[in-house]
This record gives sequence, C-alpha cells and structure tokens, in this order.
Amino acid sequence: MMADTIPAYPVLADPMPDATADLTLTEVRAALAPGIAANAAFDGWGDEARDMAASAAGIDPDIARLAFADGPVAMIDAWFAHIDAAMHAAVPAEARAAMKIRQRIIALVEARLDAMVPEREALRRALAILALPQNLARGTRLGWRSVDVIWRAAGDTAVDYNHYTKRTILLGVYGATVTVFLDDDSEDHVDTRAFLSRRIDGIMRFEKAKAGFLKRTEHRPSLSRFIGRLRYPAV
Repeated sequence: MMADTIPAYPVLADPMPDATADLTLTEVRAALAPGIAANAAFDGWGDEARDMAASAAGIDPDIARLAFADGPVAMIDAWFAHIDAAMHAAVPAEARAAMKIRQRIIALVEARLDAMVPEREALRRALAILALPQNLARGTRLGWRSVDVIWRAAGDTAVDYNHYTKRTILLGVYGATVTVFLDDDSEDHVDTRAFLSRRIDGIMRFEKAKAGFLKRTEHRPSLSRFIGRLRYPAV
C-alpha cells in the first residue's frame, strides 16, 4: 500500500504591497477629495460619498473615516485644497510672470472656476453646508484661504494693512462671481467671465486711486503724531 503523500503546492510570492497602505492621513484626504466631490453632487457631502471614493481609490474605508473625522466640512476643506493645486497647475509661475497683475488675478480665478465646472452641484451643496451657523467661522476661513492663495500666486507680498484690504475686497468679488457661476448656462461661462472682468477692473481702479491718495498724503503733517508730541514732549 502506498504511503500517504502530501501534495506539493507551488509557493506563492508575497503579494504586491498596497500602494495606499502607507499613506498619511493628509495624503488620504488629498487622494480622496476629488472623488468625494464627484459623488457629493449626487449623494451629498457625507459618509456615502466618502466611502464610494475610498472604494474606487482602493483605500480602507476605516482609514477614510479617520481622515475625515470632522465630517463634511473636512471633506470640503480637502476639495478646496485640491482646487488650489489645480489652479496653480493651470496657471504655472512662468505663465504668470508674463502677465500684468490684473491678468494674473483673472487667470487664477478663472482657473479655479474651470476646475469646479464638472462639480458645480457639489459646490452648491458645499456652500450650503458652509452657510450653516455652526460652520460659518470655518467657511469664512476657507474663503479667506482661497483669496490668500490667489493673491500670493499673483505675486502679492504686502505685509501691512494692504495685505488685508486686498484680500477682503477680492473675497467679496470671488464670492459674487461664484454666485453668478453657479447659475451660468452661457457657453464657456462667458457671462461669469465678463462679470469677473468688470469686478477686477473695479479693484484695479480702487488700488490705483488708493496709491495716488497715499502718495499725496505722504508728507502731510500727522495729527496723531502732533497730539502725541503735545502729550509726550521731547526732553
């Protein structure tokens, strides 16, 4: 009688390492942001959109849940960061260098809008979430971050009050432009582009007038300095 033998099975090589296994949470958020936005247009900025994006990217849904522990606002935050990167890629530094400041701002804002065209409904839903009372502060910070990124990409290096006035004005223009963009059905969004161009022209006129005013008042006596001298006369 033949002895029992153990059948020989081929030894399988170790499986290929999962490229997503070693991602940091920051990298997971960056990887999933565009997929979540694509799903959010239909499913909203919630767990279903996140899990579908994770499944498509081959990322453990538990890791995705951890990456977006702060919920929908964290997902929107990551998507806006993705839009920032897309804007820089669409208008690289060498292209910006050949433009005047007005052209840079317009090109950068248009690049942001172009990046959001496929996900306009997701954007609409995102803005509705950020408008909720509990999210207003976070939404304001995200809006400020967007215009700060635009001004920095345009070459602005102001550190005085101009830093804040420029961003405050552009935030209003950008917000109004996005409102037009959401309902613009014109070809290639020409209505939005025309609206943006007019608003940026207004900013440039304001900046020019402000520069002229500051130059004219540069050597005028300072009332506050005069009062200070009366209070604290030089010894």
